[in-house]
Amino acid sequence: MLKINYVEFQNAIDTLGLIGLENKNEIKARYLELSKQYHPDMPDGDNDKFQEINKAYKLISAYVDNFKFHFTKEEFAEQHPFSVPYTGKWLYGDKRQ
Repeated sequence: MLKINYVEFQNAIDTLGLIGLENKNEIKARYLELSKQYHPDMPDGDNDKFQEINKAYKLISAYVDNFKFHFTKEEFAEQHPFSVPYTGKWLYGDKRQ
C-alpha cells in the first residue's frame, strides 16, 4: 500500500489549488497551467515555485494512479492512516459532507 503523509498531501492539494476538482484530466490541466505560468524560462518565472508544483503533481499523480479517487471522508480515513490526525481541512471542501 502506498503510504502518503497527510500534511504533504494537503500541501500538494493547496499548491495546485485542486479543491473541488474531481478527475485526472482536470488535475493535469491545472498542473500544466501552473507549470507554464511559473516555468523558469518565462519572463515572470520562478524556479522554486516551479519545482514545488512538479513535486506536488508527482505526489497527487501517484495517489490517483494507485487508489480510487472518490473516497468519502470515512473511507479515506480507514484506508490511509496518516502520521497526523485529521485537521478538518479536506480535499473536496464542503461539497462532499
